Amino acid sequence: MRDYDVLCIGNAIVDIIAQCDEDFLETNGIIKGAMNLIDTQRAELLYSRMGPAIEASGGSAGNTAAGVASFGGRAAFFGKVSNDPLGEIYTHDIQAQGVAFDTRPLKGEPPTARSMIFVTPDGERSMNTYLGACVELGPEDVEADKAAGAKVTYFEGYLWDPPRAKEAIRQTAKLAHAAGREVSMTLSDSFCVDRYRDEFLELMRSGTVDIVFANSHEIKSLYQTSSFDEALARIRKDCKIAAVTRSEKGSVIVRGDETVTIQATTIRELVDTTGAGDLYAAGFLYGYTTGRSLKDCGDLGSLAAGLVIQQLGPRPRQNLRSEAEQAGLI
Repeated sequence: MRDYDVLCIGNAIVDIIAQCDEDFLETNGIIKGAMNLIDTQRAELLYSRMGPAIEASGGSAGNTAAGVASFGGRAAFFGKVSNDPLGEIYTHDIQAQGVAFDTRPLKGEPPTARSMIFVTPDGERSMNTYLGACVELGPEDVEADKAAGAKVTYFEGYLWDPPRAKEAIRQTAKLAHAAGREVSMTLSDSFCVDRYRDEFLELMRSGTVDIVFANSHEIKSLYQTSSFDEALARIRKDCKIAAVTRSEKGSVIVRGDETVTIQATTIRELVDTTGAGDLYAAGFLYGYTTGRSLKDCGDLGSLAAGLVIQQLGPRPRQNLRSEAEQAGLI
């Protein structure tokens, strides 16, 4: 059995990213700042209306895995692509970043998932995702040695949309806990939380999930309150550790009665918020699995998030380990 620091489970998606104005979102009925699930017809329509775009391998947990590897951590990934050109791009990109990705590709339809991401001048990203092959991820794709060998398994809340992925996650969590490992999740999106609130709370309260990542909108949605402080007080009781990001206000990490406040990294220019939460989780989990304090974990997360929002695309172009060394965090 090979040990890993972090095993990530998520939707394997190729991002197609273009900039647009606010009117474009309104004209095309796109919910700003959300992840909107779309079908093939809608995907073709939006693609035909997009301006010049870049293609980049993405998917929330895939971005986190790539971030962990960039820090020098040992990362693995479960996710389903099809044996088509986009699937080959995705597989090449994640493996080239040093992530162990051995999930068997799907033969034939549906094709590899893609997400059309429209970035407005304020840097906010609005995602329109065709899940494609992602919906075929199931229990048969769980590699038991990786599930038991990873210090922390991390999965995205978005995986609650394709039904068979739930079985894969529960199976992985059982293997992880049986081996004395921990399981973490990101709430992903406040609309995602609205769809699966009861199930997410059950995952936390049953001990299936030990560590939760969320932003301030998601945590308030989870507890159906407009008060951040109330939501924070409640999540403190529902899981072992919660790390909650607050954009330019930094982040707050809670564990039992302990509260750690993290400053946001100073940036030159906000370009694109795609991947910010994913890279925060990468920095945090790299720190956590290498035995660092919660303060150091949060600072590493803040650094990675601050770097990725100053570029177009969800995966860091800089080597995160060398950036962390320069910042005196490693």
